[in-house]
Amino acid sequence: MRNPTVLASGILGVNAALLKRVALSGAGAVTMKSIGPREKEGHKNPTVLEWEHGLINAVGLPSPGYNNLAQEFEELKAIDCPVIASIYGASVEEFAEVAEAVAPYSPSLIELNISCPNTKKEGQVFGLTRESAEEVVAAVKKVNGNIPVMPKLTPQAPNIAEVAKACAEAGADAICAINTVGPGMLIDVEARKPILANKFGGVSGPAIKPIALRCVYQIYEKVDVPVLGMGGITTGLDAIEMIMAGATAVGMGSAVYYRRINVFAQVCKEMEQWMKAHEVNNIRELIGAAHK
Repeated sequence: MRNPTVLASGILGVNAALLKRVALSGAGAVTMKSIGPREKEGHKNPTVLEWEHGLINAVGLPSPGYNNLAQEFEELKAIDCPVIASIYGASVEEFAEVAEAVAPYSPSLIELNISCPNTKKEGQVFGLTRESAEEVVAAVKKVNGNIPVMPKLTPQAPNIAEVAKACAEAGADAICAINTVGPGMLIDVEARKPILANKFGGVSGPAIKPIALRCVYQIYEKVDVPVLGMGGITTGLDAIEMIMAGATAVGMGSAVYYRRINVFAQVCKEMEQWMKAHEVNNIRELIGAAHK
């Protein structure tokens, strides 16, 4: 990666043209919208809302399905930075099925969105327990060839560091933390109804940064693999905080809403200014600095 910023999944990643635009705007890597086992429409509008301290969304994981992405992957070859393929499934078998189909396209990394409900366990989210998270990682590692695997963890887990450790022990090459917080909701007091069509959604943006920092801090103490830290990062100082907590790179999603598509270059510039003022020559000097 040319810099430590990554476009998070689900933000401007709905097609190759937008991903290319984000790469040209300065991102160090870009993540595709999560790919599912079959075509899925997602929830009805409204699906994304701004509130006082962030965003809330219930998009519903819309996907054309892995069988309909050959043309998009072909177009993604023109992007001059690493491309991360995010995948999801409703069972361990579906995760393996999608990973096996995606691996031949040679993405730089396969992100496992294990914040999805497991249909075989009464809707329990895969990332809530070390056992179910470990099972998904192990299944994908059997079929992914040499493509690195990175599970994306949920802050809902009672002990996210133990989940991360289990994933690493199962063969995960990196850890991504965190996904959105929640579920939460907003109510239209005039209509006297929930605003999101799905009623509940994931919370992101500046409000969740303290939670994300705590999660990354705890994970860093449990694993020896790189951590992609995300959640509430909007400025260069936010990014430095996350790296000091233990992240090797930082993901941004809601920040694109607040500071537009050039946020990646802006954050890198702000990080460089801080490093110069504090006589830091290499960003690696800051990884995990808050633990020393």
